[in-house]
Amino acid sequence: MIELVDVIVVGGGGAGLAAAIEAAESGARTVLLEKNQSLGGTTAWSIGSVTATQTPHQRRKGIADEPLHHWEDMPGFAGELAPRDNAALRRVLCDAMPETFQWLLDSGICFYGPMPEPPHRQPRMHNVLPNSRAFIYHLERRARSAGVDIRLGVRVASLDLNGDRVRGVVLEPEMGAERLTLHARGDVVLAAGDFTSDPALKHRFMGPREANVDAVNATATGDGQRMAEALGGTILNGDLALGPEIRFIAPAQENFLRRLPPWRWLALGMQWALDHVPMTLLRPFMMKFLTTMLAPATALFEDGARLVNQKGERFGDERQGPSLRLPDQPGKVGWILIDAAIAQRYQAWPHFISTAPGIAYAYLDDYRRNRPDVFTEAPTLAELAQRLGMNSAALERSGAESEGRPALSQGPYIALGPVRSVFVHSEGGLRVDEMHRVLDQQGTPIAGLRAAGSTGQGGLLLKGHGHHLAWAFASGRRSGQLAADAARTS
Repeated sequence: MIELVDVIVVGGGGAGLAAAIEAAESGARTVLLEKNQSLGGTTAWSIGSVTATQTPHQRRKGIADEPLHHWEDMPGFAGELAPRDNAALRRVLCDAMPETFQWLLDSGICFYGPMPEPPHRQPRMHNVLPNSRAFIYHLERRARSAGVDIRLGVRVASLDLNGDRVRGVVLEPEMGAERLTLHARGDVVLAAGDFTSDPALKHRFMGPREANVDAVNATATGDGQRMAEALGGTILNGDLALGPEIRFIAPAQENFLRRLPPWRWLALGMQWALDHVPMTLLRPFMMKFLTTMLAPATALFEDGARLVNQKGERFGDERQGPSLRLPDQPGKVGWILIDAAIAQRYQAWPHFISTAPGIAYAYLDDYRRNRPDVFTEAPTLAELAQRLGMNSAALERSGAESEGRPALSQGPYIALGPVRSVFVHSEGGLRVDEMHRVLDQQGTPIAGLRAAGSTGQGGLLLKGHGHHLAWAFASGRRSGQLAADAARTS
């Protein structure tokens, strides 16, 4: 059975919702397909930063800024990788963000900021309130109001090619059901995220050890990249990713900041509080976030902390790539072992356990108060091992002098964990042009196919906070508009 629509969007995260909204508001009959039972994608898992220039928040603080300066500053985050960047797409991003940021505000989303983040010459990082679910809540409402046909729990099996043009998608049939093909008068927009949870693609582009590392988003399986590759599309920068990095396991129950409903009045109240209430009063609330979402500082290992597995054994030098060895340990988890001397050092600036740039820093006592599930303390290593179910002799060996570093010898001893190794996101997206058309190996556009967000990253390097979400929304909006244009002229 074949169903005809104007625009098809594959993926229900930030990029997909932006594409679907723009297509529908341009008058196109738009279908959004999401394989999960709810919208969100990696956007819903994110910290929620969006980096942009010429925002109302900048103007209120008297900050004069412009997209050209943003474009010029971004390579500073890439460092030696800067020659691999797609400068043309970087310009598309920076030029599109002032309008895109206002579009997010018009959708009902609230931000706090801007925050400084060198090497940006001006503060440009804006943090969503009350949490990243606000993006999905407000954009879903806008999408449904625009008439987007949102279909959840629907998996796309392949792209439907007619001659040299993508005409639509083939859906995986439900048990006993007839296979359904959706055709589009305009274009198909792939916005299905990255491939951090696909072992095969990670193995091919990064290596066998990286293939064993889990991801923050367990459903980011590179569906869009694989479908486009089958038609001659190519993946750029597949070897680059944020991670693997060590993170604390999530608490059994989400903290109250993540559970806050994304209501606009609540976000506006939080925005007022952040502007007017002293940080000393806000800090206890901020710590609920910092001790849940972020990675422990690698400086801990430079200062003598050990990383041990479930047996209490070290598994290599913690200062040299522990995040790649951790997934090979029992249960893929470990614990950070410190003594009283290190604990005392990590009670105050500049020695923090975790940080959200421009917001706040979390120290050891913050973890003691807010994450008792990952904080275990005992007067001796033997007793600590007993409390954690580890081998006491192994844990004592782990705390001994090694690699020229002194032994952990001052009790009480603390174990922070479990921790695990994860990829936050990958940079490997399909090669696209400035119109977000997917290109084949010869650099020729594959007719009828566009890609947005991580799926259509096109070699663009998005280092620094707030650029991945910025690209998701900017490229999604543009792709949706262009797909609707194609439907009108078909």
